[in-house]
Amino acid sequence: MKVLVPVKRVIDYNVKVRVKADGTGVDLANVKMSMNPFDEIAVEEAIRLKEKGQATEIVAVSIGVKQAQETLRTALAMGADRAILIVAAEDIHHDIEPLAVAKILKAVVDEEQPGLVLCGKQAIDNDMNATGQMLAALLGWSQGTFASGLEIDGDAAEVTREVDGGLQTIKVKLPAIVSVDLRLNEPRYASLPNIMKAKKKQLDEKTPADYGVDTAPRLTVLKTAEPRERKAGVKVGSVDELIAKLKDEAGVL
Repeated sequence: MKVLVPVKRVIDYNVKVRVKADGTGVDLANVKMSMNPFDEIAVEEAIRLKEKGQATEIVAVSIGVKQAQETLRTALAMGADRAILIVAAEDIHHDIEPLAVAKILKAVVDEEQPGLVLCGKQAIDNDMNATGQMLAALLGWSQGTFASGLEIDGDAAEVTREVDGGLQTIKVKLPAIVSVDLRLNEPRYASLPNIMKAKKKQLDEKTPADYGVDTAPRLTVLKTAEPRERKAGVKVGSVDELIAKLKDEAGVL
């Protein structure tokens, strides 16, 4: 079974995000970028499936700027077999919207014919949480979202999902889309030998035009702003004082 893993280049999760002075977006100049953490978990899970003998090939895909090839090299160093980069933007500040990404991925799936698509449940830059669901709708495939557990059982996948009430286990027929959550696994570090080997692995470069997809934006960002600073808390001496403050100052009672 071939496994397709979409990965996205995002601001490293350790970096403090800064908003541009004019409010037009997030400042990405000289900012460390890395693979989206949820996508990293998806790559790790694909590798584990291959180690179990349930996957035969892992193909990593990234859609965005040319610099995303660094993200794909990371996936290759972790253990992916080959990669596809779809250069869909020239400016690092231009984010491709989920529907356009899903349409491109559908075309890639039609070409590659994988048995399973493993993707992060969301990207930490825009938190859309939509690409996996849109791709499943476009393909007409089964889907399992927010996966914290995954087992392949013949022509089906058993997915343990994290839901508000706890955990839900479902069985979906393959081929399927599975979007992964943080508790699915702990991604491995790429070893130096594997980083060197990744430089020689196949990385194909294409454009949305090769797949007949228009990536023109449908959304317009009106303004980006920093969140309000939280005010310092106060200590109260009694329950009566707490109730009074909630009633008179906070206005919640």
